[in-house]
Amino acid sequence: MRRREFITVLAGVAAAWPIVARAQHPAMPVIGFLGSRASGDDPQLLTSFRLGLKEGGYVEGQNVTIDYRFAENQYDRLPALAADLVQRQVALIAANGPAAQAAKAATSTIPIVFTAGFDPVEVGLVASLNRPGGNVTGLSILDVELGPKRLELLRELVPKAGIIAILVNPNDPVRAGNISTAVQKAARSLGLDANVLQASSERDFDAVFGSLLQMRADGLVIGGDPFFNSRSGQLGALTARHKVPAIFQFREFTAGGGLASYGANLTDSYRQVGLYAARILKGERPADLPIVQPSKFELMINLKTAKALALVVPARLLATADAVVE
Repeated sequence: MRRREFITVLAGVAAAWPIVARAQHPAMPVIGFLGSRASGDDPQLLTSFRLGLKEGGYVEGQNVTIDYRFAENQYDRLPALAADLVQRQVALIAANGPAAQAAKAATSTIPIVFTAGFDPVEVGLVASLNRPGGNVTGLSILDVELGPKRLELLRELVPKAGIIAILVNPNDPVRAGNISTAVQKAARSLGLDANVLQASSERDFDAVFGSLLQMRADGLVIGGDPFFNSRSGQLGALTARHKVPAIFQFREFTAGGGLASYGANLTDSYRQVGLYAARILKGERPADLPIVQPSKFELMINLKTAKALALVVPARLLATADAVVE
């Protein structure tokens, strides 16, 4: 080979080498986000999830891809959506509430990080809170556990209450049953009659408020559920319009016109899911990451609504409230 031809060949190899090197660079990991809500519900939660990922060193579109699947509040779609993500062989699945149970049923190997209001040990997601074991970890915002406390707060706000109602979503029967049982037990200890009402879509709301009027309910405890969570402001406005003293878990409910809210910060929970997802992508095992439980709960009271309902908010509650709407 002539010297000039040899140099030309070397130059071609050198030019091609970066292309080969780039082709051999590992692809970005793919996170499967499995949500029970509709795709447009609560965009701030996705923003918070991405923030947690960013704090952990991952930015969507730069060094991680997120593949979204939404059940549009039709929980029976979750198993197929979970199976689709498993078939795609995503690196990790982030899931909320009932979506976490569908993901767990679909895979025992792909890591799963969840946020949910139920007890993850009771429903079989993890072996224990401190040592989850298996492929699942995440956060429990203690919605079921806080149901009786919300009833106690409602009783303080409506001391003459005799009949209360509990609103649950039948599409998530385990959580609905647990919330109903816990609040009914607390109601009996307070000398209250407790009735269970159900709603799984906005079409059911009119029937719910009609039932409240028919039973002459003095108050309403709304059980946590992803569908209800995404309608927090709407439910708050409905309870104000129908003049029903009611309590829910998130401040959006009270800001929308509901009487009171008491619970963990859901937005921060999604940020924590992002942080855990980043740690797992870096090599940590879900089995070794303990279930996170909130240490602080927010109490918010709508004084404007209390005045419209002719209720006097006890000084103790005003002093301990994290926020008030006036």
